Amino acid sequence: MAVSTSIELDDTLRGRVEHLAEIRRRTPDGIMRKAIAQYLDRAEKREILRQDTLKAWNEAQVTGLHATAEEVEHWSSRWGDANERPAPECHASSSRHPRFAIGSACA
Repeated sequence: MAVSTSIELDDTLRGRVEHLAEIRRRTPDGIMRKAIAQYLDRAEKREILRQDTLKAWNEAQVTGLHATAEEVEHWSSRWGDANERPAPECHASSSRHPRFAIGSACA
């Protein structure tokens, strides 16, 4: 069920919406609904990625398991070619490495 809502648009933004609606033969409301839906899809995916990253970071802080950035870069540089290799093994080091990758980069 669609529910009506209102938003304030400045003249420039309103003009852009109306212009796009006209050339696409759509209603301004349709253009705005699609734009909002697409924005929400992207924002929700970014939020999932952010949450996954925070979870992986916290796990790495607790366990100390990681793969160095160099290991991940070496691994990912061979994706899709004849020399493709499995993900690097996670390992712990006694000293903190200034650059390390976390999360699903480790096998």
